[in-house]
Amino acid sequence: MEVLSSAQIQRFFKTEDPIKQTQHKHPHDPQISIRMAAKSGLFAAAHQTFDEIPISDTFAWNSLIQTHLTNGDSCRVVSTYHQMLVRGVRPDRHTLPRILTACRRLGTLSFGKQVHGQALKLGFSPDHYVITALMEMYGRLDGADMAKWVFDTSPKGNSVSWTLLARLYMMEDKPSLAIDMFNQMVEVGAEMDAMALATAVGACGLLKSLREGRNVHKIATKCGLEFDVLVSNSLLKMYIDCGSIKEARAVFDQMPSKDAISWTEMVRGYVKKGGFNEGLKLFRQMNMDGIKPDLLSISSILPACARVAAHKHGKEIHGYLLRNRIDLNLIVQNAVMDMYVKSGSIESASKIFAGMKEKDVISWTVMILGYSLHGQGELGVALFREMENSDIEMDQFTYAAVLHACCTARMVEEGRFYFNCIRAPKITDCALMVALLARSWTI
Repeated sequence: MEVLSSAQIQRFFKTEDPIKQTQHKHPHDPQISIRMAAKSGLFAAAHQTFDEIPISDTFAWNSLIQTHLTNGDSCRVVSTYHQMLVRGVRPDRHTLPRILTACRRLGTLSFGKQVHGQALKLGFSPDHYVITALMEMYGRLDGADMAKWVFDTSPKGNSVSWTLLARLYMMEDKPSLAIDMFNQMVEVGAEMDAMALATAVGACGLLKSLREGRNVHKIATKCGLEFDVLVSNSLLKMYIDCGSIKEARAVFDQMPSKDAISWTEMVRGYVKKGGFNEGLKLFRQMNMDGIKPDLLSISSILPACARVAAHKHGKEIHGYLLRNRIDLNLIVQNAVMDMYVKSGSIESASKIFAGMKEKDVISWTVMILGYSLHGQGELGVALFREMENSDIEMDQFTYAAVLHACCTARMVEEGRFYFNCIRAPKITDCALMVALLARSWTI
């Protein structure tokens, strides 16, 4: 093994006092001792107990390896596997997938290849669990094409391996190849499940292909999985991403059971298309049906309240968050602030901004533009200068916001300077600069 040095392994297996209470309680069952020692965090005691286990017993070793894996300690997984081999314990079909998972998490492709070689030598390469673990390890560390090679050189794949390969292609932003994999899966008559369908639908959404999406929808109907919540939610998102709110609503209305994701997707769809009133109506119905909105639901509906006419609704939603003491993340805080800016309450937006423990570039940009939109350009420019002294890196939207503030405040020289900071000025930026010069009688 080349991954860990002998000194590192010795450190992992440093001898400590055994768990006397556990040994007293289970004097003849070392496997129970190992599980309790591992759960209590006394790993050295757990390893010491292994000395009492017959070499042929891999179950106890697998238990400790799984415990390390669950705890996110991939280095201990590898070192335990090393000790397992040193002591002559033969790995089984449950051992190798766990070791391959640790390799993937550690990013050690070379060691993963060694484990692959051991799988071939031990005769586990046809095992579906091992194949799936190899595909994921290679796919994450060496690309989806390498995972495809493992898939092609293995026995007939199951639904899990087909779906995994499609997901790997999607992670590489190759949705068309993911759809090709799904179509091949259908052609060979592979067993279809909700995860495979949801993955294919997601690929259609990324590709913005209504034709492919409708085709997968038909297959889902034939399989009797159209109204599985995972599949239905994926169809909702796909139709919305492809711009067909009508088909999304048809799926939504036919769903026998809806969760928070279903409602959120539909609300998001209407708000995205400008159907603010319908989005608000659905949000109210969601509450009436007993579905508690989560932060994603809240951030989806807030843009519908970012109008003077809907200011009251925005305040109600903000009040709901405060009454229920919901811990707001940065995305929701920015959305609430943006809602107040656009619905006419710059004071409320300013209070939120001042109370934020953490701010990102969006927070600053929203507030700078907010001051400008409310005729307080000087405050916007001052806030930008304050931002320059922070660790936040400005982007093109921030410079556009401060240019807008300069235009409002008729600050020509500052406006020229910030305009020159915009790498690729848009028509709106040029129009703002012209307006600034015109207001100051310099053209």
